[in-house]
Amino acid sequence: MGVFAGHLRSRLATLALLSVLTLFLSNWLAPTAQTARAQEGDAPAAAGAPAAPATPGEKPKLISHIIKSAGPVFGPLLLAISIALVTVIVLLAMDLRMSSSISPAFVEEFTDTVNKRQFKQAFEMARNDTSFLGQVLTAGMGRLQYGIEDAREALLNMVESIKSRKEQMIAYLATAGTLGPMIGLVGTVYGMIQSFMVLAIPGSTPKPSDLAAGISHALVVTLLGIGLSVPAIFCHTFFRNRLIRISMDVSTISDDLLTQMYHNSKKAPEPVAAPAKPAAANAQPAATAKAAQ
Repeated sequence: MGVFAGHLRSRLATLALLSVLTLFLSNWLAPTAQTARAQEGDAPAAAGAPAAPATPGEKPKLISHIIKSAGPVFGPLLLAISIALVTVIVLLAMDLRMSSSISPAFVEEFTDTVNKRQFKQAFEMARNDTSFLGQVLTAGMGRLQYGIEDAREALLNMVESIKSRKEQMIAYLATAGTLGPMIGLVGTVYGMIQSFMVLAIPGSTPKPSDLAAGISHALVVTLLGIGLSVPAIFCHTFFRNRLIRISMDVSTISDDLLTQMYHNSKKAPEPVAAPAKPAAANAQPAATAKAAQ
């Protein structure tokens, strides 16, 4: 079951990565292909006819303009952070599910096994289960022979250990949420420097298009950085609260199951009732004694 869940998570993460890459490539290649077709269509006319008067260019599409203005440095950098962010979100969404952390079927089967006093089978069931609850129960049952208090301490220590490992993955969301605006700020400063460098050329009148390139780069990188940080901050808070809830529920349920197992192990086994003798067998000796009198 654990191996299957791991393969499923890796497939979903791969699918998310391919979706983001497909979206990026389609938006990147589509404007290039349109420009090439337009140039091919205008080539014969330009060769056989006089040049037409210059006309204002068409307004660029938003997606292609954003990709072009992001530049060869900040664009791939923000794209890599976006892909990593989507991957982490998909993995956390698969891992921090209540149904996978605390399976109702596992709790019911474990309780029934303990009530039947099949403690070895219950331990094997918990050890073979890779869920959050199964790992915590295995740690607590391993120390149950030293007393219920020692078992509870081992149980809580395992909860904190698993929680810390999952918090490390959630921390990457906070890192992405912090890096987004910082990279956007660096891109803003870089774009403004480019614009002021055009203004600083002595003896020349800068064209508005030359200034617009640097300003557009600054605004686009800022937009992408902020757009990256918003889902990262939201998902960080969402998954952190979900992890706290799951950890509390696992601690409560595992403590109840461990206490139930401890008290069942202390109870004396119920005596097996002797089979009752048939009434006819009891009546025959009595009849024989009466006839002898």
